[in-house]
Amino acid sequence: MKAQTLSGGFAEPAIASAAGFRQVMEAMARPGTIHSVTGAAPPAPLSPATGAILLTLCDPDTPLHLAGALDCDPVRAWVAFHTGAPVVGPSHCMFAVGGWDDLMPLNAYQIGTPQYPDRSATLIVQAERLEQTGATLSGPGIKETQALSLPELEAFQHNAGHFPLGLDFIFTCCDRVAALPRTTIVTQKGAF
Repeated sequence: MKAQTLSGGFAEPAIASAAGFRQVMEAMARPGTIHSVTGAAPPAPLSPATGAILLTLCDPDTPLHLAGALDCDPVRAWVAFHTGAPVVGPSHCMFAVGGWDDLMPLNAYQIGTPQYPDRSATLIVQAERLEQTGATLSGPGIKETQALSLPELEAFQHNAGHFPLGLDFIFTCCDRVAALPRTTIVTQKGAF
């Protein structure tokens, strides 16, 4: 087994996982806010924030879909060693991770059922940038409005129309994380 596979996990898993979970939940509770998630040093092309989120949220009972450039041997081996999460196709995953274009089409993922809306996928989108500019967000957890750099608008507007069904999104860039739950209303404000 390569040293790269064995390294890069949390030095203190219980403490780092709790801190990572707190940051992800804070991001979900307050859509559009940006938080720092640290403690992981995954193999490229995973970002430190994405690696930390995978270490925090995935385990052997969490099917994971790796999309695009992230579906490579170093990432598969690292995820298998550190989380045990099975790698599956998009229609069977609880979490999917990749670049925005690599995660398409969004209708490949489960959006839940009326009886079990929680049985939907969460997409972890590795973004080139993550800033509080661009699209205007409103809804639960947002006092008035919030701004976030999103890769597009229509997909998120369509997703919100499925509520209480739909996908949830976590965006990462370097060591930062932001979230866009299905309850968030997305409108355009200015240029991206």
